[in-house]
Amino acid sequence: MLAGKIKKTLEEGRVSIGSWMSMAHISIAEILATAGYDWVVIETEHTAIDVSEVLHLIAAIEGRGCIPLVRLAWNDPIQAKAVMDSGAAGVLVPMVNSRADAELAVKSMKYPPMGARGVGLARAQGYGPAFDAYVEDANRDSLLMVQIEHIDAVNNIEDILSVPGIDGTFIGPYDLSMSMGLPGELDHPDMEAAKRTVLEATKAHGLAAGIHLVHPDRAQDELGPCIELGYQFIALGTDILFLGDSCRRLHDAARRLVKGK
Repeated sequence: MLAGKIKKTLEEGRVSIGSWMSMAHISIAEILATAGYDWVVIETEHTAIDVSEVLHLIAAIEGRGCIPLVRLAWNDPIQAKAVMDSGAAGVLVPMVNSRADAELAVKSMKYPPMGARGVGLARAQGYGPAFDAYVEDANRDSLLMVQIEHIDAVNNIEDILSVPGIDGTFIGPYDLSMSMGLPGELDHPDMEAAKRTVLEATKAHGLAAGIHLVHPDRAQDELGPCIELGYQFIALGTDILFLGDSCRRLHDAARRLVKGK
């Protein structure tokens, strides 16, 4: 299980850096996987990427020596089982707002007795021959990050983090700001306080705190302060903005040059 490498890094108090993809093309998966990131998250919550495409993207990322993770579309046992059997090393589960939500996330992706994940033969189990080895290590080495992206989750953070099987939290800042009546005001003092509550609780439970620095043009400046605060599991950028931002910058520079002639 490749996620064992991430978990070892986090347990040793070190930082693990990854990235994010929302476009279902193998070339994009391979570009991100060969850029040096520890892991790449395949986004299925806010995209049209389906489980059959996830399988191909997982294989592409893994084939280039990187660790494939999946952000589920919802806290859904059916999708969790499908992506884990396709070979995902772990999942990020959106909108975990209560202890019951956290228990469902664990139940969905861990085998008995910890969870209730169905047992099958697929890519993750080597289509059969690697079944015993996979099952033996799956519960220990698979990565489960619960997303804290609603004020209810902030208020219930101690109950959420008390559920065995969770490896860490992952802040969803935009949804959190919406739930607080502060849409997009990511630097608002109340937002900062909510994020600090989650961060400190996560660290107190000995788990890894995660965050997504979405905008490539700001991520480099934001990364250092995030590490100093204690975030360990950090996603940088996303394929859409890597492409879009560079296209716009070049276009704007070209337009300025043309107008100056």
